[in-house]
Amino acid sequence: QVQLVESGGGLVQAGGSLRLSCTASGSVFTINAMGWYRQAPGKQRELVATVTGDSNTNYGDSVKGRFTISRDNAKNTVYLQMSSLKPEDTAVYYCHSLLITGDYHGMEYWGKGTLVTVSS
Repeated sequence: QVQLVESGGGLVQAGGSLRLSCTASGSVFTINAMGWYRQAPGKQRELVATVTGDSNTNYGDSVKGRFTISRDNAKNTVYLQMSSLKPEDTAVYYCHSLLITGDYHGMEYWGKGTLVTVSS
């Protein structure tokens, strides 16, 4: 069984930085894509950033130029470096992955979420 384990959330002042990490643990054959989505109170879940196995990235418009996604394929880990944080970045951040399990099934996984709070 595969789990996505997130870390790195917390409280930060506006203008500050945080780095989120997410590791896919368990029986993983290969990861096609990993990324981050977020959901603020009363709002729909939205794309933050994704990265594919061949390092193609995609960012939500609201974070372009401020957030950077990267991955370590050897560790099945994705990172989200968040800079110039704004109060409107406050949300629960969810890790997401499309991967092939050890028994060769294509699966989609979500992490439990990590809270990021940006104070003004």
